[in-house]
Amino acid sequence: MRTPSRPAEPAPQPTAADYYAVNRGGGLFSEAISQRIGSHIAVTARRHGLSPTVLTIFNLGLGCFTAFVVIAAAGPVADGRVWGWLIGLIALVGWQLAYAFDCSDGQLARVTGQSSAAGGRLDVLCDVAVQSALVAAISATAKAQEPDTPAWLLSAFAATWMVNLVTSVMQSGDQASSMMTSRSLPIRAVKLVRDYGAVIALAGVVLTVAPQFSVWFVALFTLVNGGFLAASIAFTGRSALKG
Repeated sequence: MRTPSRPAEPAPQPTAADYYAVNRGGGLFSEAISQRIGSHIAVTARRHGLSPTVLTIFNLGLGCFTAFVVIAAAGPVADGRVWGWLIGLIALVGWQLAYAFDCSDGQLARVTGQSSAAGGRLDVLCDVAVQSALVAAISATAKAQEPDTPAWLLSAFAATWMVNLVTSVMQSGDQASSMMTSRSLPIRAVKLVRDYGAVIALAGVVLTVAPQFSVWFVALFTLVNGGFLAASIAFTGRSALKG
């Protein structure tokens, strides 16, 4: 008599640890906070059958909507008609959650084998859109708080903000290189000024606690990003001359 075969047990679903293990870094803050939140989003997305592209669109929608709220409230906050802490809190949570979705889409794609060239391009394009909206929101707040803010400063802030995004895309190829390869804690702490998760957290804190200091945030990161661009040109130029 033939023993009836037992139905095959379903394969175990990836855990948050599995998704986190394939994260692409992003800096001390991003690895410790944003990528970990992203891994839990990936678990939920997998459970509900959502694709990485859906998570990418969530990042786009939430990031741009949050920026729109900040822009719309910039004048009323400056005039005292709207609570600045409330708008700042919306920015802090909204931008961080949007970035966690940005982290989760890549994790989900890599673990489930859904990576594609089109998905990668969409991810970068959505990142550009979200960060453009974020820059506009911070600039609008700075201008509303300090009407005498020079136009050249806001222009330089917007122009240099994308340096991190551009260089991160360039780091993905065979020619990738880094000026500081050490992963020691002091070096990683210094690199927090280029850690997107940490930077938008600081932006949210400034908007929550002291929106009148937004212009100083603009000036600081114009200097940081402009300085990094100059250093990157010098570093890459020296390598090119040697090669």
